[in-house]
Amino acid sequence: MARTATSGEGRKATIKDVAKLAGVSPSAVTIAVHDKPGVSSTTKERILRAARELGWSPNQAAQSLSGRALHTVGLAIARPARMLGLEPFYMEFISGIESVLGRHSCSLLLRLVEPEEEVEVQRGWWQGNRVNGSILVDLRADDPRIPALAGIGLPAVVVGHPSLAGPFTSVWTDDAAATAEAVQYLAALGHRRIARVGGPAELGHSAIRTKAFTDTAEQLGLSARTVAADFSADQGSRACRNLLLSPERPTAIVFDNDLMAVTALGVIAEFGLSVPHDLSVLAWDDSQLCQLTRPTLSAMQHDIFSFGADVTETLFDVMMHREAVSHAAQVPSLVPRGSTAPPPADQRRH
Repeated sequence: MARTATSGEGRKATIKDVAKLAGVSPSAVTIAVHDKPGVSSTTKERILRAARELGWSPNQAAQSLSGRALHTVGLAIARPARMLGLEPFYMEFISGIESVLGRHSCSLLLRLVEPEEEVEVQRGWWQGNRVNGSILVDLRADDPRIPALAGIGLPAVVVGHPSLAGPFTSVWTDDAAATAEAVQYLAALGHRRIARVGGPAELGHSAIRTKAFTDTAEQLGLSARTVAADFSADQGSRACRNLLLSPERPTAIVFDNDLMAVTALGVIAEFGLSVPHDLSVLAWDDSQLCQLTRPTLSAMQHDIFSFGADVTETLFDVMMHREAVSHAAQVPSLVPRGSTAPPPADQRRH
């Protein structure tokens, strides 16, 4: 694992730190990293090894941006490239980010990563001066990114509940309140057996939604079940199919993103069932996909574009050392459409 500079807690490594570790002058470091003549090959290799060990690289971004203080914001997402292009949430979220970056003449550095490699990616960005700060998404309980990135002094905003954010400022949606509203709505329609197709169980917001879903259903005397998927159409279809094959088939299913909900409509048709007469479907996020289906999808609606903009404005407060307050951006609100209705008469609550 790469070392960080030891003088000054959270301080980024400098050219002087590299020179000290390699036992040379700062000017020798400059010569070596720019591949100029003036140092031996042995010394050059020692310098480059020290630079790699400290995670240091020349500040090329700042050089090319004529000294502008803030130039780039980082965003690493643990999603396959093909899936990211299909997921409405991140497309809207990134659009909101860009709306703020454009006003500040800054750029977005986007990287698709495996979860276990993000710490090294973020460390390289920050210590190499490629970013001025980052937006951290898809937090897990006891997420290793939090202590690692706080330890190097990375300015960042967490998209998630404060319980997941450690020392970082956070911006979040009230997933628990929204989930409770969805369950209460389905109960009011008369549903007694409900299910939810959630995201990966280890994600912090998935755990919050699962608890709220289970607790609210229990309070209302409903039978409730959650199954995990990865937000993809394939896994959403598989989860829906398994629920429909279960002995206690639900009469309503909540999906944690629009893509899985839209795909489920085809699966439901395969079983010869109709929406909403035989099965109600409720989606999360309410992208344009929800209004393009037949029937149109009921959804928990929130303004993802504005959410991305809010997160980014908060990050600028952090990067510019202004007061940055953790806050809930919004509570998603229920928008009933054609995909939800009372269950068949023989399965209603009494």
